[in-house]
Amino acid sequence: MDKLNEIMAWKRQEIAEQIRDVGEAELQFCSRSGSFLEALEAPDGLAVISEIKRRSPSAGEIRTIESAATQAKTYARAGADCLSILTDQKYFGGSLDDLESSRQQLSDIGFETPCLRKDFMIHPIQVLEAAKAGAAAILIIVRALTDEEMTHLRRAADLAGLDALYEIHSEAELERAVAQNAKIIGVNNRDLAIFKTDLRFSEELIPKIPSDTLAVSESGIWNGEDAKRAREAGAKAILVGEALMRAKSAEDLISEFHSA
Repeated sequence: MDKLNEIMAWKRQEIAEQIRDVGEAELQFCSRSGSFLEALEAPDGLAVISEIKRRSPSAGEIRTIESAATQAKTYARAGADCLSILTDQKYFGGSLDDLESSRQQLSDIGFETPCLRKDFMIHPIQVLEAAKAGAAAILIIVRALTDEEMTHLRRAADLAGLDALYEIHSEAELERAVAQNAKIIGVNNRDLAIFKTDLRFSEELIPKIPSDTLAVSESGIWNGEDAKRAREAGAKAILVGEALMRAKSAEDLISEFHSA
């Protein structure tokens, strides 16, 4: 079993007892927390999605942090356009509380930086959780889901006022995302089956993303040169986790990314 299949099998087991019908009224009642898409469109240069990631299956332990909220404030003050907050506990050491506390702390200091709930989304109940915790967007991993599951997630996100970042790793997955009328498509440079990373995936796939869809390059971006490669491929934004978590100065690295 490849790693993504392993994670998805666990996630389906993990949320099994939570699954129930989620009504339109529940989703529409959730408060809105800004537009993830608009925040990525705003910069003249490359937008930066800064990720809070304590550990991963590929890197192991990355960094021990005081709290997700503290890291969120560091990123926001450093100029991050959006945040990605991992909420999977088993494989990444995150939680929904990381998202909720980060969103609250950002609001308390006057930052409305939109947050992505980064998790292995399967069912609308997870969308409801994301909205209640203050997310502005959810992740849809195309390879991990059926077309029907993606449609249900997207409909729930629309009702809750959330954007959806469709993550792809192949041309076939891109075609499926486009068929879903995706407004944001991220090319994951990491093969989630074996967790090997190569920026050439962005260079090959981003030029094929429709021009009216915002393209994001994800993973394997460590410095300004990597960010420049992503921008030259056509990326409007980059999603960076491990490099920023390990950086001595998030502000300096985010500034380097912005000017790539």
